[in-house]
Amino acid sequence: MKRFVATALVCASLALSFGNPSAARNDKPAAMRFEWRLEGPADQCGAHCRTWISATGVITEDTARTFEAFARSNDVRGARLVLDSEGGSVLSALALGRAIRNFDMTTTVGRTTLLPPDGQGHQRATISHSASCESMCAFILLAGTRRYVPTEARVLVHQIWLGAKSKRARETSYTADELQLVQRDVGKLVRYTAEMGGSMELVETALQVPPWEPMHRLNADELRRMKITTVDRLFEQDAPSPPVAAVTPNAITTSAQGQGPR
Repeated sequence: MKRFVATALVCASLALSFGNPSAARNDKPAAMRFEWRLEGPADQCGAHCRTWISATGVITEDTARTFEAFARSNDVRGARLVLDSEGGSVLSALALGRAIRNFDMTTTVGRTTLLPPDGQGHQRATISHSASCESMCAFILLAGTRRYVPTEARVLVHQIWLGAKSKRARETSYTADELQLVQRDVGKLVRYTAEMGGSMELVETALQVPPWEPMHRLNADELRRMKITTVDRLFEQDAPSPPVAAVTPNAITTSAQGQGPR
């Protein structure tokens, strides 16, 4: 049976720039991988080093099953999932999104960069917010119970299309069966978006951008309005410290006299 993929796929050179050891050969993009990461360097973050799950690569037909296997071997409930993806299979993305929602996870966009191993051979990582979440990746973002999109991150959307015909979409002819499959998957996408608490404006915006046009980058207002971003920070440690009220000697003297604050 034919499957749809979003038209934009990450090229092999971009996958290699991520430092991904699974970067594909023969110009085939690397499939999404899920890996636990611990922040570093250790001497900088100390007792406050943060952890997350990096999800980097293209969403293939096996991605949802890959995540489910990862979840069986790791305690992912409530974890933060950091996405850096060019999109991919529509149906697999929807299955992946539902699996993520079941684990009450936080989703965000970011690029994970590995640091050199330390003296004990442990490898830590950093997160850069300068990353992209394109096509079906935007709908995976919706799966988080809490969702955070940094200002530097790029979330881009466009229509779903028959993957084998996406590069020559305007010159290619289509059968009735193929058009029926497109309609079916659009319906599934609408239902999924509603399940995740997203806005139908997201689906409408995506369906207005054909594969022969540049993808539409969602701005900060759209991200909020479409309910793609719902929180203001990814880690609790990023919250600003509450201001400390200044105490003057006069205030202490007054309190000591029994008058107290008013």
